[in-house]
Parts: sequence; C-alpha cells; structure tokens
Amino acid sequence: MTIKQLSVFLENREGRLEEVLNTLKEEKINIISLSLADTSDYGMLRILVEEPERGKDALKAKGFSATLSDIVAVTLPHKIGALQETLHILYEAGINIEYMYALCTTTDEAAIAIKPSDLQKAVEALEKAGAHFFDGLFK
Repeated sequence: MTIKQLSVFLENREGRLEEVLNTLKEEKINIISLSLADTSDYGMLRILVEEPERGKDALKAKGFSATLSDIVAVTLPHKIGALQETLHILYEAGINIEYMYALCTTTDEAAIAIKPSDLQKAVEALEKAGAHFFDGLFK
C-alpha cells in the first residue's frame, strides 16, 4: 500500500514556509505530517495531506514547485527494535532507503514514511513480512 506525498521546493528565505502553509490553510487542506530539510539556499518540504492532488494544484497556482510521489507508510509498535526490524525487511530485500521521516499519529503506535529505491518491491516485502501500513486520517 502506498500513499501520495506532496513535495515542495522552497527557497531558503523568510516567509516561504508561511506562504505554503497559508495556501493550504486557505484551501482547507489538512496537513497530516511533514518534514523539512534545508541547505543554505533551498529547502525540501515533504507533506502528507488529506487531498494531495488539490494541495499540489493550489501550490502550483501560487507559483510553488510542487510534485506528488508515492511513498510507503508503515506503523510500528512502541517496542525496542521495532524500527530496526522493519527496516531490516527492506535491507534483506535489497532495497535502499532514500529518505524517511516520522509521522504524527493518533494511535498507540508510531509510524514512519519511507521513500524506498524500489517502491513496489518494498511494498511486497513489507506485505510478505506482515507489516501494517499507515492509512490514518486519509480520506
């Protein structure tokens, strides 16, 4: 199971993140989780929203470079080693992790978003291992 992630390329200057968040607020698009990575010149904002296509269109209309990509989101029990055990499934399948970040959840479990090098192979390996996929809060 995959979900759509909204990625926004941002110039690293005051107010750009505010503009993105305000655009989504004006469009009444709920943010489920996000990750922001930066360099001295630019940032990459990765967002999970309830309506990714509408979010992308709204941001593009405001002049932002916004794209959608498929990622895997997996829930993890709160126990020692749960993250390592999940990532080991991908390692054993020969799948590289390009990036990942924690998701906010409303459950008693944790969740992570993963961008694997081979999306379909990652989903198959995780399904075969009995992993639980995160689907909370999506319409």
